[in-house]
Amino acid sequence: MLPNQEAFFIFVTMEKVAFIINPFSAKKNYQPFLNELKKKVENPLYYISESIQGTDEFIQKHFSDTDIFVAIGGDGTISTVAQNLINTEKILAIFPAGSGNGFSNETQFSKNLDELLEKLNQRKSRKIDTFTVNGRLSINVSGTGFDGKVVKEFEKTSRGFKNYIKVSLKTFFSYKPIKLKFFDEKYQKYNGKYLMINIANTRQFGNNAYIAPMASKSDGLVDMVLVKKFPLTYSALFAFRMFTKKLKDDDYVTYLPVSEIEFRVNTKNWHLDGEFNKIKSPIHIKVQPSSLTILI
Repeated sequence: MLPNQEAFFIFVTMEKVAFIINPFSAKKNYQPFLNELKKKVENPLYYISESIQGTDEFIQKHFSDTDIFVAIGGDGTISTVAQNLINTEKILAIFPAGSGNGFSNETQFSKNLDELLEKLNQRKSRKIDTFTVNGRLSINVSGTGFDGKVVKEFEKTSRGFKNYIKVSLKTFFSYKPIKLKFFDEKYQKYNGKYLMINIANTRQFGNNAYIAPMASKSDGLVDMVLVKKFPLTYSALFAFRMFTKKLKDDDYVTYLPVSEIEFRVNTKNWHLDGEFNKIKSPIHIKVQPSSLTILI
């Protein structure tokens, strides 16, 4: 194939594709990705996001003439882009550039641009579930309690896995469990104090930490994960099980698969896909089955 033919081929197959870059992800070093993209795709349509509002406006501006929106960032960036694509035929694609990359790990997107471009050429897709927390979208894992506090403190750092571990350890020893109260009578036996409460659409937080190893993003359910504060002697076992996909119901961990549920907690500190949010109780969780189309 002649060089000009190759360029023409790439240009044609990248039509109706838009790339949305979070410049604050990947330690604010997005330029290598953009340079490589420009070398491999002729005149790519891209946007360097200045804000959530700016991302929303860019997507709406190009919505009618774009089939695939590629999010370059972490789970928060992906969720922002996905918010605009819920219950449409528009396709979400991902180039992971966050600190945890939980959702991209669970949807088999790698940090290899050639692999991504090949997927974009083939344009195969599938529908997956999402869910809402008091109407706010989540695509991966959201939670309150210990991990909500960790995310709040983590956002004060320069991020990165090491800082996440440092913040987690510091928070663990000082954190007081939160109180949980269900409205539905059949769940009231689980009322009590918990270290953290997670709502898992996929299996992992990120960094291959599997909080809900049996969760599925296409079964119409989320796993509600209730974790009691455990003694230091249990922490190594908990960590081992989490990183080897072996967490299960025991004296400290309870799994409740649900499609919709309401409850109250005595904290407003939540994280939605790793982004800190203030959310007031009562809390209403609702699964949105087959609501998001992703590239495969």
